[in-house]
Amino acid sequence: MTSPRRVPIFDGHNDVLLRLHQRGGADAPQAFLGGESKGQLDLPMARQGGFAGGLFAIFVPTPRGAGAPNGDNPTPSADGGAQPPPALELAPAQTAVFSMVSLLLRIERESQGQVRICRNIDDVRQSLEDGALAAVLHIEGAEAIDPEFELLEVLHAAGLRSLGPVWSRSNAFGHGVPFRCPSSPDTGPGLTDLGKELIRACNRLRILVDLSHLNERGFWDVAAISNAPLVATHSNAHALSPHSRNLTDKQLAAVRETGGMVGVNFATSFLRPDGRQDADTPADLVIEHLEHILARVGEDSVGLGSDFDGARIPAGIGNAAGLQNLVELMRARSFGEPLIEKVCFRNWLRVLGQTWGTTHAP
Repeated sequence: MTSPRRVPIFDGHNDVLLRLHQRGGADAPQAFLGGESKGQLDLPMARQGGFAGGLFAIFVPTPRGAGAPNGDNPTPSADGGAQPPPALELAPAQTAVFSMVSLLLRIERESQGQVRICRNIDDVRQSLEDGALAAVLHIEGAEAIDPEFELLEVLHAAGLRSLGPVWSRSNAFGHGVPFRCPSSPDTGPGLTDLGKELIRACNRLRILVDLSHLNERGFWDVAAISNAPLVATHSNAHALSPHSRNLTDKQLAAVRETGGMVGVNFATSFLRPDGRQDADTPADLVIEHLEHILARVGEDSVGLGSDFDGARIPAGIGNAAGLQNLVELMRARSFGEPLIEKVCFRNWLRVLGQTWGTTHAP
C-alpha cells in the first residue's frame, strides 16, 4: 500500500522571526536551520510537514511592561476584549525591523542554499522546484515606516514584498482591529490620510497589501484605493467565528471581485465560535472555514495562513511538521487533488504573481 502523496504548502503568515528575535543569540539562525524543539516552525519541521515556503512576518512587539499583548494570542481584559496596545515610536520600531531583516538574511546565508529570500514569483517557483524553503519578507504593522516612505524603498530593495499597514493597534497609518469575540470588525476609523498614501506607495512598488489586521472601515478604504487584488494573509470567516479579526461575507465578496486571496488562520480563537484559545479545538474547524470561504470567493482564492509561532493552534496540526494531517483532512472531506493543490500552494503563487507583476500560470 502506497503512502499518501505529500503536497507542498505555501503559507500566508508565520511569526518565526519574532520568536527568534526574542530568543536572541548569535546562534539564532542555526536554531532555525537545525531545530531545537521549540516553537511551531523551523527547517526540520518544515521538511517533515511539506512546508515549502511562505510569508515571513516582521512584527515589532509591544515593549515589555507596557501591559499589552503581542501576536494573535492577546490577553483578555475584564470585559472580554483585549487591552488596547499602545502606539510605538518610529526609532525603536525601525531598530527591531532591522534586527529581524538581518536575522532572515543570516538564515539565508548560513543555510547553504536550503533557504532563499524570494523577490519575485520566478524565485518562488524555482525554490519550490529545487526543494529550497521560499521565504518572502512581510511586515505586520508599519510602525517602522517613516512619513516620507524612504525606509519603504530601502526595505523593498532588501526584499520586502508584503506589508500590513497595521497590527491590532493604532499607528500613523490607521487603526487595527482589536481582539474581541463576539464582535463586528467595524470597530472604529479606518486608514488615515497617510495610510492611504502608504497603500498607493505599495501599489507603485508592487508590494502586496495585507488586510488581516485592518478593521472593516480600513478594509473598505484599501478596496477603494488599491489597484491590486485584495488579500488577507491570515483571517477566517466571521460567519463561523464572530471574532473581530475575521472577515464578513460582504468582505469575502469584495475579495472575490478583485481576484484576491484569503489565507485561513489556524489560531483557535479565530476558528471557534466562542473565540477561546484551546489546543483541543478540532483541526476540522480549519476545513469548515476553508469550505465557507471557498463557497464565497471561489476555488482560486483560498489558501492557508497558519500563524505559526504567533498563535495557539489545534493539537491535530501541532506545528509545521503536522501540515500533512491537514491535507488528509481535506481528502477526507472530498477535496479533490487539484483543489488541494490550489489551497496548499497554487493560489498563493497566482495572487503573488499577479500582485508582483507577472501572470504566469501556477
